[in-house]
Amino acid sequence: MTSADSTTAPPPVRIGVIGCGNVMGAYRMVLDKLRTRGWARVSAACGRPAQCAEAVAALQPDRFTTEDSEILGAGDVDLVVILTPMSTHAALVRAALQAGQHVLVEKPLAMSLAEAQELAALAAQSPGHLVCAPFTWLSPTFRTLASRIQRGDIGRPTLARARYGWSGPWWNEWFYRPGGGCLLDLGVYCLTSLVGLLGPVRRVSAMTGVAQAAREVGGRNVRVEAEDTAQVLLEFGDACFGVVTTGFTIQQYRTPALEVYGTEGTIQMLGDDWDPNGYELWQNSAGCWQCFAESEPDWPWTDGLRHLVECIRSRTEPSLPPALPVHVLDVLLQAQDASRTGRTLAIESTFPRPDWTSSAASSAEAAHRQHDRTREH
Repeated sequence: MTSADSTTAPPPVRIGVIGCGNVMGAYRMVLDKLRTRGWARVSAACGRPAQCAEAVAALQPDRFTTEDSEILGAGDVDLVVILTPMSTHAALVRAALQAGQHVLVEKPLAMSLAEAQELAALAAQSPGHLVCAPFTWLSPTFRTLASRIQRGDIGRPTLARARYGWSGPWWNEWFYRPGGGCLLDLGVYCLTSLVGLLGPVRRVSAMTGVAQAAREVGGRNVRVEAEDTAQVLLEFGDACFGVVTTGFTIQQYRTPALEVYGTEGTIQMLGDDWDPNGYELWQNSAGCWQCFAESEPDWPWTDGLRHLVECIRSRTEPSLPPALPVHVLDVLLQAQDASRTGRTLAIESTFPRPDWTSSAASSAEAAHRQHDRTREH
């Protein structure tokens, strides 16, 4: 990767996409915008033979291949985007980092804590950045909530709740096999958001189970072997506790995605943390609910790709450190173990907590204030 003259625009980031299934379609919008701006182009896409026509139409790659080895370490690929099933992530991330490439990988980073820690250590030594989904930290609404909590707008946080679920996937059975499950697929969003707002988890306990013993996938019945419903209790320290409610057992909901209760108020995100719809704030000093409309209704949950490309072009560090997905995976795996054993387990991993009161977060809040309105309690 050559350095560009300071007076000229950097060349487009050359992207290689591995995995051309359902998730690829969600990244298409971001890729189209990056291509239109001249910030990136897709050098190569890798998938199954049957996915070739759709992938070529969606991504407009220079070439399509069925072999990931033709992307990992390829001279015309700066950034590898990994959109494959969970169990394949770690090996692909490792190979790309060892080749000096930047990496964006869908969640989770790995299937074991030791593997995730190894990848984070490798990223620290590699010239390539490593960014792992989910990207809830990047939404303006999330950053506003985090900034207001950190500067004390609701006093000291004491309780929090996060929720995300739906009726479950029907297109691939690995969601219901060992290594899948609702915690690694859905709860990972809730947990990533809560630790962003409240800091690293100190202890975890949980109850998980299989509520529906069989699912219909691809027109046939599949036995469910991984948890499809879960309640996770978290301790953040200083008498602050949180709960994650998640499952492939939730048909619909209308409650806020995130709620944080403090000694002087309450703040809550409307919509989902991956698809925010504004937020509401109660402060004892004001004595009323303050309602803020969504400042960026088209914000995509795939925004990590835009963020990483910008960081590559500007030679800056991503705001999503590899230690974050390591910590989140640690908590999720310990939650599964806590459910099996009936114990409360200590969490030893951590991550550097951001300063959400920075100018970037303040700018996000200012955008919300342009749309604010109040209503009496």
